[in-house]
Amino acid sequence: MLIDRLALILVIVGALNWGGIGLFGFDLVAFLFGGQLALISRIVYTLVALSGLWCITLLFRSEPHRA
Repeated sequence: MLIDRLALILVIVGALNWGGIGLFGFDLVAFLFGGQLALISRIVYTLVALSGLWCITLLFRSEPHRA
């Protein structure tokens, strides 16, 4: 399902971003989009958070969807 793949991609982006923050103190999203409080950065952070919530549903599905 397309939304599952998009959500997973955004969750991976978020995980890599948090890894960069944890390991190097470097926030790639903020760097690319003009700081943590820039509107586009906040949109990306929000989309990553919503994707994480969506991916929770993957844990409770009885049959995985095949694309």
